[in-house]
Amino acid sequence: MNMASEEHIEMQTMGEEETPPTVSRSLFASKLSAFWNIVTSIDEKVNKSTFGRVFRLQGSGHPDEIAGANFSTEIRAGLTTFFTMAYIIAVNASMLADTGFDCPCDKPFDSMGNCANQDEWNVCYNEVKLDLITATAALSGMACILMGFLTNLPVALGPGMGLNAYFTYQVVGVKGRGSIPYQLALTAIFVEGWIFMFLALTGIRHWLVKIIPASIKTASGVGIGLFLTLIGMSYSSGIGLVTGAVTTPLAIGGCPPEDLSGSGMCTQHVMMNPKMWVGIVCGGLFTACLMAFRIKAAIVVGIALVSIVSWTRDSAVTYFPYTPEGQARWDFFHKGVAFHPIQHTLVKQQWDLSGVHASNFAIALFTFLYVDIIDCTATLYSMARFCNRVNKGDGDFPRSTMAYCVDAFCISIGSLIGCSPVTVFVESGAGIAEGGRTGLTACVTGACFLISLFFAPIFASIPPWATGSTLIIVGCLMIRQVRNINWNYIGDALPSFVTLTFIPFSYSVAYGLLAGLFTYTGLNLMIWVVMKVSGDSVVPMSYDQKEYWTWRPAGEKPWVVRLFTKGRFWDDKRGLKRNGGFPLTEGDDTASFVRHESPTLVEEEKFSTRAASPLPFRSLN
Repeated sequence: MNMASEEHIEMQTMGEEETPPTVSRSLFASKLSAFWNIVTSIDEKVNKSTFGRVFRLQGSGHPDEIAGANFSTEIRAGLTTFFTMAYIIAVNASMLADTGFDCPCDKPFDSMGNCANQDEWNVCYNEVKLDLITATAALSGMACILMGFLTNLPVALGPGMGLNAYFTYQVVGVKGRGSIPYQLALTAIFVEGWIFMFLALTGIRHWLVKIIPASIKTASGVGIGLFLTLIGMSYSSGIGLVTGAVTTPLAIGGCPPEDLSGSGMCTQHVMMNPKMWVGIVCGGLFTACLMAFRIKAAIVVGIALVSIVSWTRDSAVTYFPYTPEGQARWDFFHKGVAFHPIQHTLVKQQWDLSGVHASNFAIALFTFLYVDIIDCTATLYSMARFCNRVNKGDGDFPRSTMAYCVDAFCISIGSLIGCSPVTVFVESGAGIAEGGRTGLTACVTGACFLISLFFAPIFASIPPWATGSTLIIVGCLMIRQVRNINWNYIGDALPSFVTLTFIPFSYSVAYGLLAGLFTYTGLNLMIWVVMKVSGDSVVPMSYDQKEYWTWRPAGEKPWVVRLFTKGRFWDDKRGLKRNGGFPLTEGDDTASFVRHESPTLVEEEKFSTRAASPLPFRSLN
């Protein structure tokens, strides 16, 4: 063999050595492309099927099909919502179990608040906790599926976290030391659900939502985003970035839980908790990077990655440390598959309302009513708005009455198995951010909860720092609505600001909305009095940009009004006069809300344009 042929062989060999990386990259790209082609093909087939038509998926041929709603996207969104909500399986059960239910607690209590028969009580407590794990998963699964199938909204329900704390620590009390027995509290919740059903069927509950000023409704969505952010930063349900303080409401955290003082502040090792950093880097930055490149299931991947890393027991970020609590988690997690039937919490209502029980029952019922009706309705509307399902014409969202009825029905059913009131979860925003647009998202979430009845040891072991950064990311997505608030007029701006700040700072959607409504009513009432006393000679600055408000909103009237008044005394004549004969309605943003009755020249031109339109409503934008 001559030198030329040897060189040729050598060059050929070198070429063969350099080829594999290019070939492998091309092979990987082709396989990835083939995979997505398969997913797309499945999407097209399912979307066009009867199944896709039921949920009005894109391409289903339904007159009201939802743009961008695909089978695979809805599945992914449902999984995302479940992973961000899965913590309630363990947290809700642990919190409600603190009441003890029917576990006997003999007196006297010692200095630590323990029962005289504490060992016996602990055994019963563990059984009650397992009962409530089953109850929480079953109730959440049923509620999500009903909501998804009957309303076609990507909204998940479950026992409310704020409401379970109120039930445990203020109504029933730890070990039953509160003012109301747990049986009577469950009776109040059962009755509450049927009252909600009545309010929903008569249209009153829907009407209550519609008369909330537009900017405040928008601000409630922004406040929920901030609320999610704060939850994601906390220790109980997040990465542990902030904690409570004594001299200030919050303080920087990030220390290992064992370095927290009795008041909850970090005594040392601030911002040195490895669990927090795993959550920030893998669950936060890595997830955000995947989202930046539009990687599907980015949120699910982030949660799964942090969870798997945290399931290694001999690491600094383990969810199963060698402590009594960590060992209990490990023992439960190690079961893998387990089902526990309900024994202590099933149908425990007390219907004897004689004597002092009547007043205690009334107090519990009233409190659950006003907290839950505001909390659920505000969150439900915000989620419907977040997924662009609110109608531009009248501010309604599809099947709203059915949505309120499902919530009410599940509240009563939940009380029968020992759970606190069901409500819409703000974590639904995670699934919506992942692309969920239909009830299929909620149904997938519900199916996961039902599956967790048998795999609860796994799903209950998702650590809070795995979902904390996800909640912060969702908060970032929800807060973008802040630009739609009417910041031009103080009578709309200040109440909205109070709402969006008070929701996270009070740790309650209900109290935040109440604070905003109180501010709105008080401030605008004072302005109205000044204007009336002065004969309209004293007018606030930018009053011509005030959002129009009426207690007779556009859209379907409450059933009670339609039945007894035949529609009389309802039509907003002043609004009709100003609007060329069409009802005043709300659109996508603040610019499409009609202002005060002294419109500018530009607004007058818009009104005249709308009046000439043959359509019943056309946006001002």
